Amino acid sequence: MNNALLRLLHISDPSLPVGAYAHSGGLETYVQCGLIHDSSTAKKFVTAVLINSLQYTDAAYLSLAFDAAAAPDEKKLLLMDAACSAVKLPEEMRKASIKLGKRLQKLFEPLYGNAFTAFYTNAVNAGNADGHYCILFGLYAHAMQVCKEDALTGFYYNAAAGYITNCVKLVPLGQQQGQEILFSLQPLLEKLVAASLQPDPALTGLCSPGLDIRCMQHEQLYSRLYMS
Repeated sequence: MNNALLRLLHISDPSLPVGAYAHSGGLETYVQCGLIHDSSTAKKFVTAVLINSLQYTDAAYLSLAFDAAAAPDEKKLLLMDAACSAVKLPEEMRKASIKLGKRLQKLFEPLYGNAFTAFYTNAVNAGNADGHYCILFGLYAHAMQVCKEDALTGFYYNAAAGYITNCVKLVPLGQQQGQEILFSLQPLLEKLVAASLQPDPALTGLCSPGLDIRCMQHEQLYSRLYMS
């Protein structure tokens, strides 16, 4: 039995009770605007988010957090936390990242915590760090002795599955259509994982203005099912 695989399945499980189901990541705005209305437009949205946003933000910071834990480098970790907060311009997205991170921290620190994750936990509790989900994912993946490539694979899959689940609910789509989109994204996920193993420092934090604007507009929607 591969214990590392079991631990990876644990942290990347889309049903993990961290509250991710309450956040659409701007998708709800796109649906209400009529820009996402079928399987084709839903796939375009998920693909765009993975390539133009997550690759340069959350996945990059996960990869860097993993490296900081391997070093270990506490100073680098705190600088990374501040940078992660800075690149999340929409308030809802920034708060969502922190809420999910604190919930993951509460769940996993007693299970997989070590001296380095404890340092970050203490920094968050003292108000010296925000505690982002992607950074904590990287720290706990390292603590679980999951290799970085597998950690990134689990992270990207979790993100893709989450967005597709929300598409099924909001557009709405059939469950079969959702699974077909997820299946079609497998080659892309492999490429993104390879690209995220060593993030380009010059591109880390690259934003997607269109997505950021839709996330900001979400705050003003007349009716909302999701928190972000």
